[in-house]
Amino acid sequence: MSLQWTLVAGYLYFEIVIVLLLILPIIPPTKWQKLFKSRFLQSLASQASFYFLVLLVILILLLLDAIREIRKYSTIAVHADHAHLDAEMQGNMKLFRAQRNLYLSGFSLFLSLVIRRLVSLISAQATLLAQSDAAMRQAESATTTAKSLLSQKTIGESAENDSNEAHDKVLSELKKQIKHLQTKNEELGHQLLKEKKDKEAIKSQAESLAKEYDRLTDEHLKTECLKSNGDKKSD
Repeated sequence: MSLQWTLVAGYLYFEIVIVLLLILPIIPPTKWQKLFKSRFLQSLASQASFYFLVLLVILILLLLDAIREIRKYSTIAVHADHAHLDAEMQGNMKLFRAQRNLYLSGFSLFLSLVIRRLVSLISAQATLLAQSDAAMRQAESATTTAKSLLSQKTIGESAENDSNEAHDKVLSELKKQIKHLQTKNEELGHQLLKEKKDKEAIKSQAESLAKEYDRLTDEHLKTECLKSNGDKKSD
């Protein structure tokens, strides 16, 4: 394996580890949010988009190069003369390497987009959780204020009437605020549930692609073994 494809393979393994860390419920979204907003990452945020685009362009070029080599060696394998077994084996080996390079570059490109999407989803989830906690604290504060106002007693009929009217106004305002906060909390809960569903969908898609990669690799190896056995029998 050449140096460039060794680097791509290492980058692919690194991406798999990052995706597993982001998907598994080991670290809560709030801690991920603190990590994303750390000084070190914030200092790199201005240049991160540029480097990400450069990385995508490199992976796309490698993917196109792998596709070109597959088409090249597939044509050679079709028109190869079976009398030259060494030449045919060399062609099949180069075709296998081209297919391997296609999988490496393709999955690296896909996981780069997956990681970017997961980071945005985790950040949005952490923001929704923070907003939900703030809304709950505000609702509890409003409830405490309402209870303290209701617990006050007044002396005299006129003072009691005035106090009742004031209490009614305060209660009506507090009820409106509580209702508004409950509605906002429900909306935040729905948004959080939607983000979790998107995260699970990305996880299942990544797992299915990994299984498909393993299946295609096994099929290719079986095909190579069958070709080798056929060549030996023909000899």
